[in-house]
Amino acid sequence: MKAIRLAALYQASGPFASVTLEVGHDDENGDHEHALRVRAAHDQLLDTGADPKVVELVTERLSELVDQPAPVTRTVVANADGVQLDEVMQARVEQPKVAWGPLPELDTWLTLHEIGGTRFVLAVVDHVGGQVSICSAAVPEPLQETSAGGETFHVHQVPTGGWSALRYQHVVENVWKENAAAVAEEITRLARHGESLVLLAGDPQSKPKVLEALGSIPAEVMVLDTGTRAEDGGDEALQQAVREALFAHTVARGVSLAHELAERRGRDNAVATGVAEVADAFVRGQVETLLIDPAASDGLVLDPTRHPGLSLGAIPLDGPLPASAALVAAAAVTAADVSVSRARALGGQPVAALLRWDQPAEGSSL
Repeated sequence: MKAIRLAALYQASGPFASVTLEVGHDDENGDHEHALRVRAAHDQLLDTGADPKVVELVTERLSELVDQPAPVTRTVVANADGVQLDEVMQARVEQPKVAWGPLPELDTWLTLHEIGGTRFVLAVVDHVGGQVSICSAAVPEPLQETSAGGETFHVHQVPTGGWSALRYQHVVENVWKENAAAVAEEITRLARHGESLVLLAGDPQSKPKVLEALGSIPAEVMVLDTGTRAEDGGDEALQQAVREALFAHTVARGVSLAHELAERRGRDNAVATGVAEVADAFVRGQVETLLIDPAASDGLVLDPTRHPGLSLGAIPLDGPLPASAALVAAAAVTAADVSVSRARALGGQPVAALLRWDQPAEGSSL
């Protein structure tokens, strides 16, 4: 995932209360069980020494009922200024994550995203324009939805003869291009704000025009073989195409990252492994993709004072911090990607990084 979407979170000052909790309602006892889970998280936060006012903010948000089929997990991060992150995913978490500390604790949230919470832009287009939505594989409804284009005057070609026919055809094609350009502009805006995957669906004649208007953008674009927009939003063919594309994307990305890391480690080129090396690479602005095993990195610390120049947003750098949380913060403020992996794929290390260029570390400070 593009960690830049978390950048605003790290411009807030800590300490933070972080809770990832299952909030679904499986049966008739769902309300009662939900209340018990929220109360347990409330008590755990207080036991950690969390600010009672922040605890109440988190508890109030977690207590809200989520109208989605189970399983449903909610992640809430708050500080003294209010709730800074609130995201619902259609996923199950066996063990709630409750933390209070100088940094948000997002290990469980990141793992759920890696498993099935991929965010993506879905653009369903036709000659009139398109519906451009930010979606998550873990949430059935779009997180954000925008209509682009919309010009309908002369949008249909009609069989006329003579010079007027040619002129009319040019007008129609220009309208199509204008609508395609409007869709492309919205997609590009979202890509520049951190959305890294775009699924393009809809009319076969309109998709090439949108692709042409897109040009080169900082996102992967996958074209789906589906028809026009369904008026009732219930196009099962489109939904199936999206599921297949997301599965292919996740598998391909995981395999690609593992192979890339292994190859670079073999050449000892543009790669960093271990907490200290990765932190030093962040200082130099080298990190393209942070690879992290949350379980293996649990309990490890990173002391920013031993890595001068390390940026973690608004977080004070005057003492040791949880290593995984600090590295995710560094990824967010430097626009790096983050991918959850396993230590065995990271050369036995809890963290590794694919770098933008090669520059060997000049000695480790940790």
